[in-house]
Formats: sequence, C-alpha cells, structure tokens
Amino acid sequence: MEVIFILIVICLVAAVGFLGAFVWAVKSGQFDDDYTPSVRILFDDKSDIINEDKKVENK
Repeated sequence: MEVIFILIVICLVAAVGFLGAFVWAVKSGQFDDDYTPSVRILFDDKSDIINEDKKVENK
C-alpha cells in the first residue's frame, strides 16, 4: 500500500515538472513561428483557385 502512495507522489512530481517545462517553453518563445508568415504570401490559397475556376466556367 505504501508503494502506491510513493508512485502517486512520483507521478505528480513528474507531471508538475512537465507542465513547468511546457510553460517555460511557451514563455521563452519556443513555439513562435517567425518563418511561415513571411513565406505565406508566396503560396496561393485554394479558395482563390476555386473562385478563378468558377469565373472561367461562367464565361
């Protein structure tokens, strides 16, 4: 029975550690994407292609 309590404590400590590492990573900018917005303009949107196809069909 004592082993279960020890394992629960270890699991809670590990969970708090992972949560702390995640919060630290978010605050330090690990998940910021600086590259994609600068190249997004280079790619066509699929909705624009669909609208152009409809214009061609209507003519």
